[in-house]
Amino acid sequence: MKAGSAIPLWILALLAVLCLAVLAWTTFGFVVPFKHETGQAVLDTYFAGYEESAVFHMQKVLDGNETAARLLSAMYFGPELIFPALLTALLFLVFFWLGPVSSWFGRPLHPLLAKAIYLLPFIYGISDYGENVSSLIAFGNGASAGLATYLLPWMTRLKFASLAICFIVAARLAIARWLSQGRD
Repeated sequence: MKAGSAIPLWILALLAVLCLAVLAWTTFGFVVPFKHETGQAVLDTYFAGYEESAVFHMQKVLDGNETAARLLSAMYFGPELIFPALLTALLFLVFFWLGPVSSWFGRPLHPLLAKAIYLLPFIYGISDYGENVSSLIAFGNGASAGLATYLLPWMTRLKFASLAICFIVAARLAIARWLSQGRD
């Protein structure tokens, strides 16, 4: 049995299409209207990260604009409930499809490291949901808003860092698989 042969390619394609559809829903249904309403980007889109001062600024923007606050809340209770799970599943299945993990790097891996690689998509998913929860708390009026304000920039950085690592590992796996097919 070849690596990943148990997963049909159409499942990966379906998950990719669903991810793109939910991403489009998020972008055109919430991110673009939010920017139009406030002139500010949603903090979730800051790929390079941001500091606590950006969270304080966004709190002021949301306090003064009820429509923007409702848009952001609807985004977190709409597509942002679905997207992290879909992308986590897609990344995990891509890793599994490109596997086995012991042959990814052309030399044997320690079994613990091999299993840790499969955890990368879940680190992304957990950090994305953590970012969403931190946003809801930070932009609310609860007692934990201060802690969430501190955690939110770190959750965003962790989300994008883990996502970038997943893409790099997946690209390396795809190249290694392509090169190994040439030797067969």
